[in-house]
Amino acid sequence: MKPERKRSLSIAGHRTSISLEDDFWEALKEIAAGEDRSVSALIAEIDLARGELNLSAALRLHALAHYRERAKRAG
Repeated sequence: MKPERKRSLSIAGHRTSISLEDDFWEALKEIAAGEDRSVSALIAEIDLARGELNLSAALRLHALAHYRERAKRAG
């Protein structure tokens, strides 16, 4: 896995920076495209539901859950 890369974006009207490995950024892009929405919209939804978990961890766990569910459906 490649090293983390920091990216800046707006969530709910405020700027923030998130550090994630490139593979996770690509996964989030793929998930968002599959749901016909922007990566920012996907991240904003995850941000609202994350509770006390830090945002980077919540994004990684969301991607993991997505691909686990997809693998489960594939059999």
